[in-house]
Amino acid sequence: MSENQNLLAEQRRALILDEVRRRGGVRVNELTRKLGVSDMTVRRDLDALARQGVLEKVHGGAVPVVEASTHEPGFEAKSGLELTAKEDIARAAAELVVPGTAIALSGGTTTYALAHHLLEVPDLTVVTNSVRVADVFHAAQRVSGQRQGAATVVLTGGVRTPSDSLVGPVADQAIAALHFDLLFLGVHGISVEAGLSTPNLAEAETNRRLVQSARRVVVVADHTKWGTVGLSSFAKLEQVDTLVTDAGLPSAARAEISEHLRRLVVAGETET
Repeated sequence: MSENQNLLAEQRRALILDEVRRRGGVRVNELTRKLGVSDMTVRRDLDALARQGVLEKVHGGAVPVVEASTHEPGFEAKSGLELTAKEDIARAAAELVVPGTAIALSGGTTTYALAHHLLEVPDLTVVTNSVRVADVFHAAQRVSGQRQGAATVVLTGGVRTPSDSLVGPVADQAIAALHFDLLFLGVHGISVEAGLSTPNLAEAETNRRLVQSARRVVVVADHTKWGTVGLSSFAKLEQVDTLVTDAGLPSAARAEISEHLRRLVVAGETET
């Protein structure tokens, strides 16, 4: 069977992981037919995903890893997952930003993607506890110089987490003294029962402060975050104004979310 050159390795692996999570397990021969690639390619992809700790290889296929509620993947491990969904979400979320406003971006790979789409929005004040997000704006300024209308970036201090967020008392105190129009919040997990959650206790407290300091809260989360529950909840769904997600979110979940949130935005779809 000929190799499918139209799919990059990371895109193909994101599709494999989605199949494993959605179905509870897949066989190698099923993936070769679905993706149009060789048996060897699929096995290499499964090896790579197993090294990231996001699935477990079994004889003839793979099954999901049942993660402990305290497990927190690093930024690099998460950055290769659901790339297309994150980019779609970032593009849709950027449309919610008004020039000249004060916004906050939490840590996470989806907010990192969003930061790239905000570089051309003029006169923003950006508060973030994400080293990666701050680097996006600083790198753009180093390339183009301090152009007129460039964002003013406020990076909180704090202790660095595996996801490159700054958390703890220093970050909490800095955030508590600020007020912003719009918060874009990445999450580890989201559910009706647990609300928004994270495996990191210190990050949960910092996220609470972010929510308290925002006039409006926008959660940016791909469909795989739905139903995931971390160790510590930091906000109820009713505290969220808008969820921006991707088309992979099942219709049943959409209906359930709509009962608790003011607005659901599915990237790439027209709102009804």
